[in-house]
Amino acid sequence: MDDDYIIEMTNISKRFPGVVALDNVDFRIRKGEVHVLMGENGAGKSTLIKILTGIYKQDSGGMTFEGRPFEPSNALDVQRAGISTIYQEISLIPQLSVAENIFIGREFKNFGVIDWKITHKKSSDLLGELGIDIDVASPLGSYGTAIQQMVAIARAISIEARLVVMDEPTSSLDEDEVRVLFGVIRKLKSSGIAVLFISHRLGEVFEISDRITVLKDGALVGEYETISLTRGELISKMVGRDAASILEGAGARSEKAREQFVRASGITSGRRLCGLDVAIGKGEVVGLAGLLGSGRTEFARVLFGVDKYDSGQITVNGKQVRFRMPKDAIRSGFAFCSEDRKTEGIIPHLSVRENILIASLKKVSRFGIISKSKQNEVADQYIDKLKIKTPGREQSMMNLSGGNQQKAILARWLCVKPQLVIMDEPTRGIDIGAKREIEGLIRQMAEDGISVLLISSEFEELVRNCDRIEVIRDGANMKTLVGPQISEEGIIRAIAGSDAPRDES
Repeated sequence: MDDDYIIEMTNISKRFPGVVALDNVDFRIRKGEVHVLMGENGAGKSTLIKILTGIYKQDSGGMTFEGRPFEPSNALDVQRAGISTIYQEISLIPQLSVAENIFIGREFKNFGVIDWKITHKKSSDLLGELGIDIDVASPLGSYGTAIQQMVAIARAISIEARLVVMDEPTSSLDEDEVRVLFGVIRKLKSSGIAVLFISHRLGEVFEISDRITVLKDGALVGEYETISLTRGELISKMVGRDAASILEGAGARSEKAREQFVRASGITSGRRLCGLDVAIGKGEVVGLAGLLGSGRTEFARVLFGVDKYDSGQITVNGKQVRFRMPKDAIRSGFAFCSEDRKTEGIIPHLSVRENILIASLKKVSRFGIISKSKQNEVADQYIDKLKIKTPGREQSMMNLSGGNQQKAILARWLCVKPQLVIMDEPTRGIDIGAKREIEGLIRQMAEDGISVLLISSEFEELVRNCDRIEVIRDGANMKTLVGPQISEEGIIRAIAGSDAPRDES
């Protein structure tokens, strides 16, 4: 135990069915420092934070806060101890006023009656420190996301915490608001308050942090002084490879000219996408590389019409389109395999047959009547073609392995004869054999003339499968990798900004 540390977590382990989320992780934060927790999806960051904030109970290991044993059982225990948390998903009440949200449960009272004059003044003063001048008596829901985020920060500060946890606090802030927030963080630090800062924006990490802890696959990679790391070294630690020893890609790719199918130009969406350009040729596999939070998934959702964008244009076969919803994209030949397979992909209680055919029922029906025999025929065809391991087409989808669920989702889209398949983390959480099968299907689709946009956190996977890779960071293009340029080292260098400027294609 060290008096310099406000929180110490020792040998923390947490398991869920079939998953080791944390494996004997040590984590500690000094008093009055800004400490960043880094790691890609599945690294264990969220689980560690949930244990720290009383949402989860660790299976083994222990914690101390200010030198005393710390075993929170709920959020109130955490708040009373002096820990305040600002989540990425704003957890405020839009129907209440700004002031009520800041001081909910802690309102200033006179003789048991809320003194609104003082409550409003204190709220205005707190927001004033953040550079925000708004009517604190107005409903929170009448303001945009950025203001709501600043209100959440004001609420955290008002608790007079000794440790403030900030989970992606800048995700909905513009550049000026980020500057204000960083000023507040530095003020907290100078007052001896520790800040646990979670962000995937490398520029922010190196600007604001004193130390960095890196997790990978539920294990501790290391704890580092920020000043001792370069961007490339940090990225290498996160992805689990030494940049100096990374093997080159598997030789030059074919750089034959392809007829362009889709092009997204200058796509901007808040701070998530900043003028992104991506073009995909017919029968081409284009990879989208970047760290978590770089804008990969946000771009995929915009391209498929799930989310709207502020500016830019999308063309399909040279004609400008504007998808208002996914069905518009589907009509243009687009398909989307979401990274969130469990909640946005499979329909767990329906059968494999129903999951495969749900997007193409018109093709197995006549005069509005669905043909069961035709359904069975098509389902069996794709179960065989994609080698989906299932006792039969009527097996419940929830009982299939992750890899076979992914293949069934892909079968669903292949049924509609797509021209472009967007695949967001298609091999996450599946075994090595299933990964190779999915990768084989990607290459087969390309050979059949289907375009593929492949998003993956595994750089090796992109190197193995892509004809071209667009490297992005903070929602902007960093570099286009083609032919012999395609390598893990090339991706890491481009993300770190240590390579040449983006090549135009």
